[in-house]
Amino acid sequence: MRKLLLCVLASSFFFNSCFKKDSGCSYGNDNSSAPVSEQTQLKNYLDSANIKATLDWRGFYYSISNDGSGDTAKPCSQITVSYKGWLPSGKVFDQQSNAVFTSLGSLIDGWRQGIPLIKKGGEIKLYIPPSLGYGSKSLTDNSGSTVVPPNSIIIFDISLINVQ
Repeated sequence: MRKLLLCVLASSFFFNSCFKKDSGCSYGNDNSSAPVSEQTQLKNYLDSANIKATLDWRGFYYSISNDGSGDTAKPCSQITVSYKGWLPSGKVFDQQSNAVFTSLGSLIDGWRQGIPLIKKGGEIKLYIPPSLGYGSKSLTDNSGSTVVPPNSIIIFDISLINVQ
């Protein structure tokens, strides 16, 4: 009887595990942080521009204009956002309305860490140091022109429209 019970339990386990739904998302929480030198550079920029923002322990700054309500994005969440990205010089390098990203985890560290600070319907401004943005790589447009130089501070206004 005990042998039969063990066989039933084992087959139940194996049968059920074969039918578990795999989300296909391998992203976890990201706790990357910016080096102190970049945090200092970013703070100097904010101070010189008389910008008030909150320092996150990972080294980026943020300002929330609307907390939102409802769901909070997680690493494997699909999000819909409207955003504008620019350099400290004021040059806009990217802007989109109703952009859908299939996974928060696939975005730059600054977004992965900053967007979960708001809920659906929320609005946040992120001041991102280079290592939590594009780092030592340049960002180019479709014609190959550099729109974000290497090691740049980047700034984003983000409205979190939807979280799934």
